[in-house]
Amino acid sequence: MTAKTSRPDRKKNDRRDGRRKEPSEYEDVTLAVDRVTRVVKGGRRMRFRAVVVLGNRKGKVGLGTGKAGEVQIAVQKAQRDAKRAMIQIPMKGNTIPHEVNVKHKAARLRLMPASKGTGNIAGGPLRVVLDLAGIKDVLAKRFGTGNKLVNAQAAMKALGMLRGSHLAKVSEKVPAGAAVSAVGIAGKSAAELGIHIPEGPILPIKEVTATPKDIKEMGQGPRG
Repeated sequence: MTAKTSRPDRKKNDRRDGRRKEPSEYEDVTLAVDRVTRVVKGGRRMRFRAVVVLGNRKGKVGLGTGKAGEVQIAVQKAQRDAKRAMIQIPMKGNTIPHEVNVKHKAARLRLMPASKGTGNIAGGPLRVVLDLAGIKDVLAKRFGTGNKLVNAQAAMKALGMLRGSHLAKVSEKVPAGAAVSAVGIAGKSAAELGIHIPEGPILPIKEVTATPKDIKEMGQGPRG
């Protein structure tokens, strides 16, 4: 007598065939996984903190951190956090448009444009961030701490200071025709701009003539 669950025509991966995920356009690199503890009443609570850099090598890059009791869950949280905090970087060819100097906590960072073929003259977390952002030619120098999280945060701050940088999420959600130009707003009326001004009683205007004493006190009359 065979078991009820035995089906020779059934494949093991039938359920997974319809749930295959499409390849994502983003690549991620786990910079560090550290064990952190928090002192609470009754002892210490131990968890893992993951630092992940996410980018598409086409100008979008993000940095995220996540904490959990398991390493895999902490990495997944960091990936979601990095995707929410992605920024769009302006690029001039394969390099950055101008020089940037930034100080973040105990780290100091300098980024300088480089000619084609120079490569990324950088190391550590900074090199990972630049590679995933799609920057191929840059000169960089780091001073101060060697903490990976702080250096990665300094790199993201430096890229965010480039003229034209903005949050990638904002640019994706704003429609193409939603941008309003500031030119010509001064010549429009309140009704055209959608501003409601409540009506009130019309008060009479009383003309007042300034006396010589008033002019002298305002500093516009003769001194002495």
